[in-house]
Amino acid sequence: MNATNKLVLKLGVLVIGMFGFAFALVPLYDLFCEITGLGGDTGGQYTYDVAQLTPDKSRLVKVNFITNTNDGMVWEFESEKGGMRVYPGELREMNFVVRNPTDRPMVGRAIPSVVPLSATDHFHKTECFCFEQQYLGPGEEAVWPMRFLIAPELPKNVQSINLSYALFDVTELAGADFGLARSPSEG
Repeated sequence: MNATNKLVLKLGVLVIGMFGFAFALVPLYDLFCEITGLGGDTGGQYTYDVAQLTPDKSRLVKVNFITNTNDGMVWEFESEKGGMRVYPGELREMNFVVRNPTDRPMVGRAIPSVVPLSATDHFHKTECFCFEQQYLGPGEEAVWPMRFLIAPELPKNVQSINLSYALFDVTELAGADFGLARSPSEG
């Protein structure tokens, strides 16, 4: 095997490795957060009977909503309000507005994070766009609701919580699930 063929082989392996890494990035992030407890992932879907909860009216907790997109995501993404005050044990809703400014359909995935870490097990979503990948057509705009509550067991010293969403473009990974087959000209 000559030097040119070796170089081509090495570059081919590198390209395949990079593609595999990009394909596995979101699931690897989820696994990393689950194993280490880092990343401030929220307590997930709330499984308690919300009707049986009594809000703790003795205190209010400030919840700040922070949105951002990764470098490859061109969607516009923001919460309707920057924050709100809530009673622990009270079911609340926040809407997030998203817009696909491109001329092509895309699929996005939002990854949540909560700070401080002591609040992650007490911040529960009953409905969230982050539970599934989201499709938007060209120029389409949507309002994504997120219903949540903070468990009354939240430590008393936690007075403010930041819920942050990072929005990723997963079109290439999930496109087939949404009927977005790549054309041969897209390579």
